[in-house]
Amino acid sequence: MLRSLRSSYRDYLFIVSGALVQAVGLQLFLVPANLASGGVSGIAQIIHHFTDWPIGVMVLIGNIPLFLIGWRFLGGPRFVARTVTAILAYSIALDLILFLPFFPKDGLTDDIVLNSLYGAVVSGVGYGLVYRGRGTSGGSDILARILNHWRSIPMTQSYLIVDSAVILTAGFVFGWKEALYAIITLYVSGLVAETVLEGGGTVRTVIIITAQPRPIAEAILTQLGRGLTILSGIGAYTGETRSVLYCVITRSEIALLKSIVQETDPKAFMVVGLAHEAIGEGFKELRAEQP
Repeated sequence: MLRSLRSSYRDYLFIVSGALVQAVGLQLFLVPANLASGGVSGIAQIIHHFTDWPIGVMVLIGNIPLFLIGWRFLGGPRFVARTVTAILAYSIALDLILFLPFFPKDGLTDDIVLNSLYGAVVSGVGYGLVYRGRGTSGGSDILARILNHWRSIPMTQSYLIVDSAVILTAGFVFGWKEALYAIITLYVSGLVAETVLEGGGTVRTVIIITAQPRPIAEAILTQLGRGLTILSGIGAYTGETRSVLYCVITRSEIALLKSIVQETDPKAFMVVGLAHEAIGEGFKELRAEQP
């Protein structure tokens, strides 16, 4: 019970922190440079351009009907509560930070390249923190889920449709140069969010097909200190039985592993792949999702 409460507190801390970071990224870099973000925030920016209405208030109002329509597609009470928290924190922060005496309302620079890149990085960190708290920021996520349920459109295509429609509209309002930079911003922020969510420590998966499985396995166990699995395979062309070694290592261990395989069995076949995350002994601890 105590562990569950700690996990929930941690999640909400991630969500609120991420929402605050997102708000800073939008108001400090994107709004001053007329770079529209995707989803409801981008629509709010466009309306703000003509009316000067508070962006945070419009983001909150814009998310209410989407939330009411799509709440049953959001994954249950836990997910709903976290999404509501993220939307409220983000909307409130968007307007409140403008009242801080030290906050530069006109941004830090007039350079659109710097604004697009730094806006992408800061916003991406915010998104990643919210995702790590197992929540969403509403807007595009809700719209994408509605499209996915209503028209069976894949989620990735749903995000693309929603954000592209907003940026296309922004192109007519802010200009096409700004719209092109906004596309770059969306792409980079997605990469940053993924890095924050999954961590920068990507690992390598290795498959080795060899006639000398035991010597290679022993060298990996002793020199690398990594566990591995020995599988049995059959060559489709020769029909011969071959041993297949499977192991997970870090990037820095690739050179040593190649040397071990080359010295033991130069005729071995080796494939090195990329994995975003390794969970279990020797890597990150496996933790169950808490409600």
